[in-house]
Order: sequence, then structure tokens, then C-alpha cells
Amino acid sequence: MRKNLLLIILVSLCIGCKSTSITNNKLDGKKERMLKGDWTITSVTFPGSEYLNVTSFNLLDSQCFIGSDWNFISNNNKGTMRIKGNNKCQSFDSPITWYINTDGNFIFKIINGNKAKQVKSGYIMSVKNISETSFQLSNKVDVAGSIKDITYTFQRNNY
Repeated sequence: MRKNLLLIILVSLCIGCKSTSITNNKLDGKKERMLKGDWTITSVTFPGSEYLNVTSFNLLDSQCFIGSDWNFISNNNKGTMRIKGNNKCQSFDSPITWYINTDGNFIFKIINGNKAKQVKSGYIMSVKNISETSFQLSNKVDVAGSIKDITYTFQRNNY
């Protein structure tokens, strides 16, 4: 009897302690379709951006992303990001997976030669000011010991 009771309690705990995602997984298909296509980051701004360096996405200085090309495919939530190298920045090219949830968050992972399910970390950003020709992604970063918003402004290519 004791064993049965203990087994019931363990099963109840396992079922009751189901893990949850920190992000809402319900997709906002309308916003995703608006991003379909080729885009270029035209500016990266945050308070003090003219004086301070901030590393974006654990890759490069945020200013290296200006002029980077991004492609979003909305029907399978895949895409690419390409950073053009110069004398201050190294080039970088990687597939990405992404989606926009109904909370207005843009969630993406840099795949960089791995399968998406093997990449355990990603980035959550707020989507702002979506139009036919531009949109912005914003997230919080540590700038000189203070949390600030960093905004990436995208412009549609060939529009």
C-alpha cells in the first residue's frame, strides 16, 4: 500500500511539474508575413552608442551590424544573416530560425552550422514599427553597468 501511494505521488509530481517555455509559442502569422524577404540593418542605436561599444548577439560590436543583410522566410521560419567584413569587423554568415509570437516578440536563434534543435540559446526582442518598408527590433542590454534598450532598424531591400 505504501509503495502504491508513493508511486501515485511521484507520478502526480512528474505530471504537475511540466516545464513551460519562457516565450509564448503562438505565432503572429500576419507580422511574420510582413517580414518575408530581404532586409538590411540601417542603424543600431542605444544611449551612449557614439561613445560605447556593445557586443550584439555574443558575436561582434553592435556597429558591425549596420549594413548587414538579413533574409526572412515566413512559411518555414528560417532565414540568414550576413555581416560584411571591413577593417573593424570580421564577416559572419549564418542560417537562423525565427518567429514572431502573439506577444509581439521576435525570437531567433543563430544556427551557425548546427541543427536548430541542437542550439539551446537564442534571443528575444520586441518588434516595433512594422511597415511595408521598415521595422525595428529592440532588446535590453547592459551598457556600462546600466540596462538600456538597443534598437536595430531594418530597411527592406529592392522596394
